[in-house]
Amino acid sequence: MMQPRTKRQKDVLDFITRYVTRNGYEPSYQQIARQLGVSSKAGIARHIEALETQGLISRRRENGSFGLELHMQNVSSDAVCKIEFFDLPPDCRAGGMWQRSELAIPTFMLGALSPDDVFAFKTPDDSMADKHICEDDIVLLERRSYARRGEIVVVMADNNRMLLGQFFQQGTETEIRPANPDYETVIFRADRVVVQGIMRGMLRPIAAQDL
Repeated sequence: MMQPRTKRQKDVLDFITRYVTRNGYEPSYQQIARQLGVSSKAGIARHIEALETQGLISRRRENGSFGLELHMQNVSSDAVCKIEFFDLPPDCRAGGMWQRSELAIPTFMLGALSPDDVFAFKTPDDSMADKHICEDDIVLLERRSYARRGEIVVVMADNNRMLLGQFFQQGTETEIRPANPDYETVIFRADRVVVQGIMRGMLRPIAAQDL
């Protein structure tokens, strides 16, 4: 994989990579400059030009202004990695088959874990809102088949239903509790539930109007 040639170029590329992964679109020169603590967008433009020469990004002109395109296949594997991603189609949020795909995330979010140890789950509703987990947030989970009392987990119930909630074992029953008074606790016989993973982090898309 190609590497940026200077530390400053790496800082610029790492920020663009993290921003694209979290938001789904590229930052402006002004946002890059603010992140790196510099006042001149011209300096950022020079780093962008150097990265473009190296084949790591490209500039494009849209609606009279410049945008950036990140060439993920050329970015160092130290910057991003791919993990398994579970999502429901928009028209199946009330219930349906979960779709499996891959999601690119910044490697630093794994901590000491490997990409195979982590998967992502797109939250289908606001049942965990009081834990600051909202609909369409992407929860990162460590793969694990057991959970401690109160941990936030994703479980598979009855071999076909994936649920996000707090885990509580009560004798022969497993409770998956929401963190929102508008939702009810779901109770299963313990042998009907398999823990899939424990929450370790979260990604939240940011709407353009919030920037």
